[in-house]
Amino acid sequence: MDPSTARLITSADGLSLIDSLPPYSDSDALTLGGQLRKAGADAATVAAAMTQSRLRAAARPKFGEFAAGMLFTQDGLEQATRLSVAGLHASRFRDAGCTRIADLTSGIGADAMAASALGLAVVAFELDEATALIADHNLRHWPTTDVVHADSLGTLRSPDAVTKLGVDGIFADPARRNARGRRHDPKDYSPALDEVLALRDLIPELGVKVGPAIEHDAIPEDLEAQWVSVDGTVVEAALWSGKLAQSVGHTALVIADGEAHHLSGSTDRAPDGPLGAYIYEPDGAVIRSGLVGEVATELDAHLIDPSIAYLTCNTPVSTPFARGYRVLEVLPYSVKRLASALHERNVGVVDIKKRGIDITPEKLRPQLKLRGDDRATVILTRMGGRHQALIVEPLHR
Repeated sequence: MDPSTARLITSADGLSLIDSLPPYSDSDALTLGGQLRKAGADAATVAAAMTQSRLRAAARPKFGEFAAGMLFTQDGLEQATRLSVAGLHASRFRDAGCTRIADLTSGIGADAMAASALGLAVVAFELDEATALIADHNLRHWPTTDVVHADSLGTLRSPDAVTKLGVDGIFADPARRNARGRRHDPKDYSPALDEVLALRDLIPELGVKVGPAIEHDAIPEDLEAQWVSVDGTVVEAALWSGKLAQSVGHTALVIADGEAHHLSGSTDRAPDGPLGAYIYEPDGAVIRSGLVGEVATELDAHLIDPSIAYLTCNTPVSTPFARGYRVLEVLPYSVKRLASALHERNVGVVDIKKRGIDITPEKLRPQLKLRGDDRATVILTRMGGRHQALIVEPLHR
């Protein structure tokens, strides 16, 4: 978004038009835009307002009812922390005794909003002018939060900056995407991860979001590295230092049905062995954090293969850190064998999970030609160097 468009949608006329729009509908957008222009609305304002209406609809999963009063950029929405997780970030700063934090890369202001809502003062830096205007709108309800259009690293490194700003904590969410796509190497973040972590010399209480696929070797050993999942989807990883760290090493935070479950411990690999009566799929945050071995210990389980993150045991155990299944049938994988086994079970709908095997469920499903009345779950994986198909039954949590 260019600054002129940002100024347009943050103007009184722009906001009035955006707020007057009905709930967004792809099928009605073109007609509605034409009606607004025919009624005399400026074409550029209409286009910008319709874009905001679409983005507000897309933002509801992250921001809930707050999305209705917010403004967005496409990139800002994609990278923004969902509000429930941003609240957890803010809680760390509050519980560590911080009172005024510097948000180095505020984007559209999601993390600054959560911090402000918990009573923290925030200096929200944003280098992009248009995004800074959007953030200023989104943070308008909190007078203790200042949006600054400036280079945050350059500002903080200047003499006496920390004292002048009065900040006692730092948060950063570096950009991990450019025109060519996602940037997985922390050196390619903007700003680079090493540059952000160097600010610990100024203020030890520092938190920084990183890509969930970050290599473990790129993480300093004296930090807490936490991977977070929400209802089965890994949404972020973050590094925490000083009093913000709840422990040192790798942790996982699994949020399911509104409840948060913490896991920490050793990243040693779990032992492997033969398939038992039950198979467990660890949560993505557990896998990313390398804590599969901790869950194996909890379940009295082992891996089905040294390189596959499925656990197996002979006694069912309830855990928030893995989804369990009862094994009904195991067969060497082939489309023909699997189709025949599912036909015998009168299966018409199949949920396909796979790990360690180069198969696309969307392509496999029609090849099975299922016509039954029942539903089944199939796990396609590798055990003992061979591809196997497991017909399983989900355990209720």
